[in-house]
Amino acid sequence: MAGLSLQCGDCKVQLRTVEEAQEHAELTGHANFEESTEPVLNLVCSTCGKPCRTKTESDLHTKRTGHTEFVDKTAETAKPVVLEIKPDGGAGPSGSSSGDGSAKPPDLVVPEVNKELLAELEGMGFSTARATRSLHFSGADNIEGAVTWIVEHEGDDNIDEMPMVPAGATGGAVASMLTPEEAKAKAQELRERARKKKDEEEKRMEKEREKLSSISHGSLRAEEIFLFLLSRVVVLYLYEQQERIRIGREMQEARRIEEDNERKRIMILRKAEKEEEKRAREKIRLKLEEDKAERRRKLGLPPEEPQPATSAPAPIPKEEKKSFVPLRPASKAEQMRTCLRGMKQAHKDEDDKVKKAFQTLLTYLGNVVRSPDEEKFRKIRLTNPTFQERVGNMGGVSFLELCGFEKDTAGEFLSLAREKVDVMLLNTAGAEINSALVNPFFGVL
Repeated sequence: MAGLSLQCGDCKVQLRTVEEAQEHAELTGHANFEESTEPVLNLVCSTCGKPCRTKTESDLHTKRTGHTEFVDKTAETAKPVVLEIKPDGGAGPSGSSSGDGSAKPPDLVVPEVNKELLAELEGMGFSTARATRSLHFSGADNIEGAVTWIVEHEGDDNIDEMPMVPAGATGGAVASMLTPEEAKAKAQELRERARKKKDEEEKRMEKEREKLSSISHGSLRAEEIFLFLLSRVVVLYLYEQQERIRIGREMQEARRIEEDNERKRIMILRKAEKEEEKRAREKIRLKLEEDKAERRRKLGLPPEEPQPATSAPAPIPKEEKKSFVPLRPASKAEQMRTCLRGMKQAHKDEDDKVKKAFQTLLTYLGNVVRSPDEEKFRKIRLTNPTFQERVGNMGGVSFLELCGFEKDTAGEFLSLAREKVDVMLLNTAGAEINSALVNPFFGVL
């Protein structure tokens, strides 16, 4: 019966091809191989699809991942051992050559692997050569199997070398059956290469011990794990930065739209104030004419002749048309304007005190807008003599309550909660106070 595997005489591990035997020899220094009729064990994980060649390997996989279900596909994959053709070997199935040196070695190419898994491994920080090698030799169809293979073989010298296979080969090698003589020659060659590799490795390790005597293998491994984790942290940091930039742009756009709406609302309010001032002027003019006519009547003078119709002022429209639909703070603005008018009309003979009350209210609101997190600006003691003299006795408490201030249960303080600070409402209140200060006809009607 033809051999189904190559068995290492030192550690009894089963290998499918001479290429695997060669890699095993380079890693372990074992050089005693022989053909075996026992097939290579093939246990496939039912959860992730990782192939395991030994019971020990399946136990390690279970310990690492918790997967316990395996399917035995040894009988399905068992086939005569396949051996790699030497570059100067013959092309026939018996391995014979013409002996004239005209045999052309096969062209070597990079093996085909799953492109999506390759891109995902590269995104995790692995080099292209290492990722391609893991996907090619592990046969894994998922990220977990490929990463497991890399962890298990990260000590290989050729782990970062790009694997090369003959053009047109599937599975990484062009295979043919060798005769016993050729197999012995190949085994002898493997022993020589393994011995040479072992000598070189001992020399290299001796130099490494002299240079890095204080560094253990465990610390080197920890450093590699740290670098891998650091690369993942950097990727997450960059992603978070992009998200912050995107959210910042959205907030900036929303703020711009809000500012545009606020400017439009202020323009509409100013237009309404100008119309109100115009109506107030006209009423004052009519009242002055009535007073003048009353004085002439008391003095016994004849009434003035009416002016010509051409010079008569345009009649005041009886129906007042609203030129805009008030926004959210507009109703509050009307209440604030009414409150300020009431303060001015209730103290019409105390213009200086009214002006000082308006200025004090404007100072309170300005402090809150500039420093909304300062509690001292959002809390006013009602029993404060200065507050009572300037604002409390003038009726300013009602205006502050319209701005969001609330009395406590004891009635000792006026306070504005931080979450209830409405900058737009406070700006509207400031505009109303400013209008009351600069408009000489404010509160006349």
